[in-house]
Amino acid sequence: MQYRRLGRSGLKVSELSYGSWVTYANQVDTGSARELMAAAFDHGVNFFDNAEVYAGGESERVMGDALKALGWPRLNYVVSSKFFWGLSDGAPPVNGTNTLNRKYLFHAVEASLQRLQLEHLDLVYCHRPDPETPIEETVQALHDLITQGKALYWGTSEWSADEIRAAHEIAERHHLHKPVVEQPQYHLFHRARVEREYARLYEDIGLGLTTWSPLASGLLTGKYQAGIPRDSRGALPGMAFLKDGLTDKAKNAAVTQLAALAKELGGSVAQLAIAWVNKNPRVSSVILGASRLSQLEENLKAIELTPKLTPPVLARIDEITRPLAR
Repeated sequence: MQYRRLGRSGLKVSELSYGSWVTYANQVDTGSARELMAAAFDHGVNFFDNAEVYAGGESERVMGDALKALGWPRLNYVVSSKFFWGLSDGAPPVNGTNTLNRKYLFHAVEASLQRLQLEHLDLVYCHRPDPETPIEETVQALHDLITQGKALYWGTSEWSADEIRAAHEIAERHHLHKPVVEQPQYHLFHRARVEREYARLYEDIGLGLTTWSPLASGLLTGKYQAGIPRDSRGALPGMAFLKDGLTDKAKNAAVTQLAALAKELGGSVAQLAIAWVNKNPRVSSVILGASRLSQLEENLKAIELTPKLTPPVLARIDEITRPLAR
């Protein structure tokens, strides 16, 4: 496992990391989470990603219980969470959903720390942009959370290049903590934002990336070529919106070609897809998701495939996928 700096910050994260979206509290209980996180850690993973909204807060509780049971030294791992949509048991609070205002962020981060049983988050993401809150207010709130020791770094997730640049410029102008990282979706069929929209930001402000969905929600494993398996992510309640993309005939045909190429290289199509993201020098960490130990261990072996992605191999991958990418 290699470790990369998070943008221009001094924080180093493992090139492959482990996230809890969809799986924790839905497919993975505390015991399984402990086993999966221990295996990831043993393979060199030091970065574990979560979000307030995952499983309505239960994902953080599962991860928190697992971390407590594992008892690792706090310096040895990095935990992130993301905030925007909010949580509520009844009617949504006026200042508690779809917002990045100061009141929400202070309440949400404090509640997240309680669920995770941590004194601080290493990394706080603004999970989506909030057009109704002045960006100055959001940047100041994140700065103050860091000053108070409740977070160490902050970043964004699925923000536009213009929004990220605006936040950075405000922080720089007022001598506040700057955003150091963006968490975008990035895989062989979803490339434009990382490769084109953010292109200027890598050099201009030193933007780092922790990317999600390297397997396109499972499409790039090849298991959706005959439809939606009952035990798959696409069959889970609330995941119906993925169906059209997972059963796309042209993309599944491309996956068949990629699988043949992966076999030539001595790996699986999933490993090839993860290695392709990992090969991008702009990516600080590729976030993996897994609900089974065997699945996690297979995906972690993408590290072995990464050096095999030579320029000729990358050109072959590009020829297969670029016409279908956006």
